Amino acid sequence: MGYIHIPSLAPTRDLLGAYRKGLIDWPTYESRFIDLMRERKVEVCTPREVVINGCMLCSEHQPHHCHRRLVGEYLSRHWGSVEIKHLS
Repeated sequence: MGYIHIPSLAPTRDLLGAYRKGLIDWPTYESRFIDLMRERKVEVCTPREVVINGCMLCSEHQPHHCHRRLVGEYLSRHWGSVEIKHLS
């Protein structure tokens, strides 16, 4: 599998830093990241075939506190039929 970097599917450095430093809690991070994806219109600018046949990577240990889950759920709401599998 090849690697494709899609910065629009990642949180900003400031947003992620605020969460990791404990300056904001998870619900705030989640809300702001979803707003960021909406502003970026990731459902329009992200190649569907890359995500549908791809694997998203993240440094978080648990999927319930991970941006890849938020991306998958966001795209699933807009595209429908996005299968999300968390690997352990």
